Amino acid sequence: MVSPEKMNWLALYTKSRHEKSIHLHLEKMRIESFLPLRHIKRRWSDRTVTVEEPLFKSYVFVRTDTNHRRDVLQSKGAVKFISVGGTPIAIEDTVIDSLRSFVNEAIAADPFPYLHPGDRVKVQKGVFKGIEGFIMRKDDKKCRLVIVVDAIQTSIALEVDSCLVERV
Repeated sequence: MVSPEKMNWLALYTKSRHEKSIHLHLEKMRIESFLPLRHIKRRWSDRTVTVEEPLFKSYVFVRTDTNHRRDVLQSKGAVKFISVGGTPIAIEDTVIDSLRSFVNEAIAADPFPYLHPGDRVKVQKGVFKGIEGFIMRKDDKKCRLVIVVDAIQTSIALEVDSCLVERV
């Protein structure tokens, strides 16, 4: 067995909707993994149901060493480890501990877009739903979008809540 010092947390990218099955498969293989889940209400025509959904869609965190990475990647639905230059990026234990802490405390958490000025985005909800534009400025709560109207060669700028936009 490899010493725990050589084991790192890595982000495993998965096929869509395979996170839970991979997490369970890794548990059966006795490979430590972490799948942060959030509870959300889904409304159907006849009822409202609370369901568990991954906090980070298409990602499972896996604690492994170089000898067991291939075993993880052979799991059905596993795609790749998030890497730079072919080397998987290690995630600090403190980050995983923080995620575990607020998941265990049932603190409400929602995914939030990781956006930068210049990103092309689409408004997902609200009065401006469906409008696409570019982020000019972003602070903690608001995004300043520029909407380009090519046909008349002009642009307009507007502010929307950051949580309402999604990268295109």
